[in-house]
Amino acid sequence: MPSVVPDQLADLPYAHLLRPHTGPLRRDERYDTVHFAGGPYEGPAGGASFLECAFTAVELSGAKLRQARFNEVWVQGSRWVATELAESEWQDAAFVSSVLAGISAYGAALRRVVFRQCKLESVNLRGAVLRDVVFEDCLLRDVDLGGAKLTEVSVPGSTLEEVRLNGAELKKVDLRGAVRLGLPDGHQGLRGAIIGTAQLFDLAPQFAHALGITVKDS
Repeated sequence: MPSVVPDQLADLPYAHLLRPHTGPLRRDERYDTVHFAGGPYEGPAGGASFLECAFTAVELSGAKLRQARFNEVWVQGSRWVATELAESEWQDAAFVSSVLAGISAYGAALRRVVFRQCKLESVNLRGAVLRDVVFEDCLLRDVDLGGAKLTEVSVPGSTLEEVRLNGAELKKVDLRGAVRLGLPDGHQGLRGAIIGTAQLFDLAPQFAHALGITVKDS
C-alpha cells in the first residue's frame, strides 16, 4: 500500500476509470474498476473478486462475501455490519473513516492494508494472516486475533480495548504508538511484539499474574 493513502475519491490513480454499480452483489462475479456508492448492497457474493474498486458511504449489512478477493480497493465513509468475510483475501487496500462491526473474517489474509480513523468492533480475525498492516488512529474493540499470524503490523494512535492475542504469532509487530493496550487474556501472545517502557509498566500486573508472582511493597 502506498505510504500516502488518499482521503478523496478523486485522488485514486484509477478514479477516472471507475463506473457506477447498481443492483445486488453476485456470487463469483468479477468487479473491475467499479464504484460502489451508498447502498445498501445485499446478496450472496462469495468468491467474488474486486480489482481497483472504490466503496464510498456504502452500507453493507449481513452481506455474504466468504472467500472474496479485494485487490487495490478503497473504502471510505462506509459501514460494514454483520458481514461475512471469512477466508477473504485483501491486498493493497485501504479503509478510511469507516466502521466494521460484527464482522466474521476468520482465516482472512490481509497484505499491505491500511485502516485510518476506523472503528473495528466485534471483529473475528481468528487464524487470519496480517502482513504489512497499519491501524492508524483507530479504535479496536473486542477484536479477536487468536491464533492469527501478524508480521510488520503497527497501531499508531490507536486504542485497543479487549483485543485478544491468545495463541497468535507476532513478528515485528510495533505496538509502541498505541494510545492504550487493552489485552484481557492475550498478553502471552505478545512474544515478537515491540512495546514501549511505559506500556511495559502498564502490562506488568498481567505478566506477574501469569507467572504466579505476588507483588507487595510491605
